[in-house]
Amino acid sequence: MKITSTSCICPVLVCLCFVQRCYGTAHHSSIKVTRNQTKHIEGETEVHHRPKRGWVWNQFFVLEEHMGPDPQYVGKLHSNSDKGDGSVKYILTGEGAGTIFIIDDTTGDIHSTKSLDREQKTHYVLHAQAIDRRTNKPLEPESEFIIKVQDINDNAPKFTDGPYIVTVPEMSDMGTSVLQVTATDADDPTYGNSARVVYSILQGQPYFSVDPKTGVIRTALHNMDREAREHYSVVIQAKDMAGQVGGLSGSTTVNITLTDVNDNPPRFPQKHYQLYVPESAQVGSAVGKIKANDADTGSNADMTYSIINGDGIGIFSISTDKETREGILSLKKPLNYEKKKSYTLTIEGANTHLDFRFSHLGPFKDATMLKIIVGDVDEPPLFSMPSYVMEVYENAKIGTVVGTVLAQDPDSANSLVRYFIDYSAEDDRCFNIDANTGTIRTTKVLDREETPWYNITVAASENDNPGLLSHVTVGIRVLDVNDNPPELAREYDIVVCENSKPGQVIHTISATDRDDFANGPRFNFFLDERLSVNPNFTLKDNEDNTASILTRRRRFSRTIQDVYYLPIMISDGGIPSLSSSSTLTVRVCACERDGRVRTCHAEAFLSSAGLSTGALIAILLCVVILLAIVVLFITLRRSKKEPLIISEEDVRENVVTYDDEGGGEEDTEAFDITALRNPSAAEELKYRRDIRPEVKLTPRHQTLSTLESIDVQEFIKQKLVEADLDPSVPPYDSLQTYAYEGQRSEAGSISSLDSATTQSDQDYHYLGDWGPEFKKLAELYGEIESERTT
Repeated sequence: MKITSTSCICPVLVCLCFVQRCYGTAHHSSIKVTRNQTKHIEGETEVHHRPKRGWVWNQFFVLEEHMGPDPQYVGKLHSNSDKGDGSVKYILTGEGAGTIFIIDDTTGDIHSTKSLDREQKTHYVLHAQAIDRRTNKPLEPESEFIIKVQDINDNAPKFTDGPYIVTVPEMSDMGTSVLQVTATDADDPTYGNSARVVYSILQGQPYFSVDPKTGVIRTALHNMDREAREHYSVVIQAKDMAGQVGGLSGSTTVNITLTDVNDNPPRFPQKHYQLYVPESAQVGSAVGKIKANDADTGSNADMTYSIINGDGIGIFSISTDKETREGILSLKKPLNYEKKKSYTLTIEGANTHLDFRFSHLGPFKDATMLKIIVGDVDEPPLFSMPSYVMEVYENAKIGTVVGTVLAQDPDSANSLVRYFIDYSAEDDRCFNIDANTGTIRTTKVLDREETPWYNITVAASENDNPGLLSHVTVGIRVLDVNDNPPELAREYDIVVCENSKPGQVIHTISATDRDDFANGPRFNFFLDERLSVNPNFTLKDNEDNTASILTRRRRFSRTIQDVYYLPIMISDGGIPSLSSSSTLTVRVCACERDGRVRTCHAEAFLSSAGLSTGALIAILLCVVILLAIVVLFITLRRSKKEPLIISEEDVRENVVTYDDEGGGEEDTEAFDITALRNPSAAEELKYRRDIRPEVKLTPRHQTLSTLESIDVQEFIKQKLVEADLDPSVPPYDSLQTYAYEGQRSEAGSISSLDSATTQSDQDYHYLGDWGPEFKKLAELYGEIESERTT
C-alpha cells in the first residue's frame, strides 16, 4: 500500500515538498504487495507464501492552526491491489479517526477537519487497512502510521516568575551579577527558530545590562551610590525567532534596590555648640542632647558618643540613644554657680560597625566643641550632712536634748534659716525642734521595747523665701535601760514518767528578756531559797541561758498525785539585775520503756491493756445480757417451786432461801414452823429429783412416832445430823484429777518448779513482745528488775 503526502510545512519548504512528492511518485507509487496465495489440491497440504512488502511512507504532516474554510488535505492511502474500479475500500482507525481525520474510503484521501494545536498534542497514531468491498476481507495487513502536527510560531516567550524584586549592595564593582531571568516559549524547540529566545534590556540603561543568551542581569556602572539613587526599575524583553523580524516577544520588570554599606562617616552639623544648665539641675538628670548625622542607614549608621577632652569630664557624662542615635548629656556631680560658671567639653561621635573596604573614604568619626554655661539659681538651704543619726535613752524626761541639725544658705546672700519637723498625718509626734537653732528635744517618755528607732524629716527654709525648702532625714536610736525582768520563753508542758529515776532530766527551759542584749542574757535560773527544799524535783542552770528540770526521787504515781508545781526564779545580766518568779506545772504520766508518753489520766488504765472504746462497750453489753439471763432464770425457778402447805389460808413464817452453794447448816430450805411444832402434820419426806437416794429411810409411821416423842430442838438437831450424813444433798463431793500440766504452750510453764534459773537471773524483757495485754505486767517486772539492779 502506498501512502502519498502532499502537505507542505511552510512556503520556504515548497520546493522540498515538491521534490519529495515527485520522488515518491516516481519510486513508490507503484509498489505492489503480493497477496498470500493458497492452493487447495486434493491430497496436498496447504502451502503459504511469504508476501512481499513494498517500502511504505509511514509519516504524514499537518500544519497547526489551519484556519481555511475547507478541510486541510493530509495525504493519500493507496493499495497495489486497487485497480481503480472501486472494489477496494479504505478504513482509517486510531487517534482522532472519524472526528479529526476523515478518509475517502474509495480514493484513500485523508483530510483534517479541525484546527490543531501542537502545544496540546504533537502527533496522532492511526491505522490504515484496505479491504475488499465485496467480501469485506483484508487485502493487505493493517498498517500503522503517524500524523505529526507541524509547528508554527504562534507562542510568545513568557516570564513565569516576574515581576522580580532583587537587591544589590551599593558601590559594587561593574559586572556584578544581580539576577538571572528565564523566559519560556511553548513552540517546538527542535524545529526552526520558533522557540529560540534572545534577551535584551528595554529600560534600565546605562546602570544595568543583560546577557542576550543567558538572561543574566549585571551592573553596568562603577560605584553606584545608594545615597544618590536607591531604586531602579529595569525592563527585560525576550524575543523568539532568534530576535529576527517577525518574532514574538514578551517582557518583565525587575525592581532593583541598592542596599546600604558603611561608606559615609558621621558628621556634626556644627563645630561649636553652647548649652545652658542651671546649677539646680539634679545629679543623674539629662541636661542636653547632641547628634552627628550619618547618610547611611541601619547598623551602618550606629555610633557612640564620648567626651575626649575638656574641664568638665568629671562633671558630665554622655550616653547614646540607640533609637534616635543622639548623645544624651547627663550631670554626674552637682553644679555650683558660685564656684564655677562654665565648662568646656570635646565630644566625639564614631561609627561602631566599620567596613574596611571603604576606609580610604576617611576616618569614620567626627568631633565638636561644647561649651556649658552654668546658670545662677536661688538655692534652698544646704544641710551640713546628708543625713543625721542621734541617740537618746528610753525613759528619759520630757524635753531631753536629742541633737542638733545645721543648715546654711549656699547663695551669696546667706539668708537666715528656720527649721521645722515635717510630720505626716499618722506620725506620732515624739520630738520637736527649735526653729532658730535646730535643736531636737523629746516631747514624750520613750520606750525602746515599743519603738526602738524613729525616723523624722527636718525641713529648712530661708526667711526671705519660705517656699524654697530642703529636707534631711534624722534617725533617732532609743538606747536601752534595764527595765524589763526576764520571763519564761513560753508556756511549758512538762511531763514526768511514773517509772522515772533519780537525777533524770525531764525538760529543758529557756527565758527571754524584752531588753537589749546588754541588759538581757546571760540568764540565771535557781529555786526560790525562801522555800523549803523540793523533795521531788530540782533545777540545774546549764549556763547557756537554759536550765534543766531533774527528778530527785524514784517513781511517781498518778493515783497518789498527778500534778506537781515547781516555783523557779530567773535573773538577767543587766545592771542593776532584775529577776522574776514563775511556776512550772509537772504532770505525771505512764510511759513506755523507751520514754514515750502513753497516757496521763488515771481513768485510762483499761486502755493500757489494749482495749479500745468499742471493745469496752461490747464487754459491758455482754455483762448486761448475762445478768438479764440470770434474773430471768431465777424468776422462772421461783414460779415453779411447790409450797410446803397447800392451803392458801394457812399463815406461816418463811425462812429466806439463798441460792448459795453451801452445805450443812448453811443449806437452808423454807421450813414451816407450824410443821415443826406439830410433827404429825408434816408431809412425807421429799427427796431430790435429780439424784436417786441410796439410803433406806425409816417408814413414815416410825418417823412420826419419833417426832412425837421429842421436842422441836431435838428434832432440828436430828435433821441436821441426817443432812450431814446424807450424800444426796449438797454440797457434793467431787474430785478433778490433772494428769499433766500441758504441752505446746507458747509461754511455756508458768510454774517455778524445776526452773533452771533463779529469781535474780530471770529476764522479763520478753513480756514486752506479748502485746498490749501484757504491757502493765511488763512494766511492773521491768521496775522490779531495775530496782534489783540498783
